[in-house]
Amino acid sequence: MTRKVADCRRFPSESGCTLTISGEEEEVVKAATEHAVSVHRHQDSPELREQIRTLLEDEEPGG
Repeated sequence: MTRKVADCRRFPSESGCTLTISGEEEEVVKAATEHAVSVHRHQDSPELREQIRTLLEDEEPGG
């Protein structure tokens, strides 16, 4: 299974967040959602999780 990556550096934020999360897709969606809620003050919702899922990228081999 291809590992996925969520990288906050790809999106502008007031905090200048540099967090990168990688792992299996469901793990990354869960962790990225928790991060978005606790750090970026988003509301946890099915829409947020789906948006995060669409922004995931495949992890580069050896990355």
